Amino acid sequence: MRPEKEYLIKEASDHLEKSTFFFLTDYKGINSEETSELRAKLAERGAEFHVVKNTSLRLAAKEKNLPDLGEFLSGHTAIVVGGDDASGVAKDLGKYFKSKDKVSVKAGVLGDRALNAQEVKKLAQLPSLEIIRAQLLSLVNTPATQVVSILNQPARGLLNVLQAKSKDS
Repeated sequence: MRPEKEYLIKEASDHLEKSTFFFLTDYKGINSEETSELRAKLAERGAEFHVVKNTSLRLAAKEKNLPDLGEFLSGHTAIVVGGDDASGVAKDLGKYFKSKDKVSVKAGVLGDRALNAQEVKKLAQLPSLEIIRAQLLSLVNTPATQVVSILNQPARGLLNVLQAKSKDS
């Protein structure tokens, strides 16, 4: 194999190691200024946007035993990787592509599962990681709050009885 090809495969492989998910996009039609804008938006979430060769990505994904995405690896392809919030990254991608109306998400991989474009859109509709954490924390705190309230009931009841008795006297 030629050294140039080995380098491109290694580069694609390095991109795939940056997170447990990645998204494939069709970047045809956006200029360098728009690409820079997208990269800056994704960087806020710790994600990156890289143009890749389809064959290099196909071989790198095969080496890593990732799902076969061959049907999506045609035309102009870029990969979005990184960050710890797949839903948030998908949401940002969707908003950006909708505002530009030029490019689209082709597919993605989440863990060891391949996602088509529709599934990536559904992922983008999920609440962000911060919201999920807040909801989980709320669920964990609710039983403790209820226990404290229950433990205070007898004392409150006694206090009410004593206050009522003092008013009668």
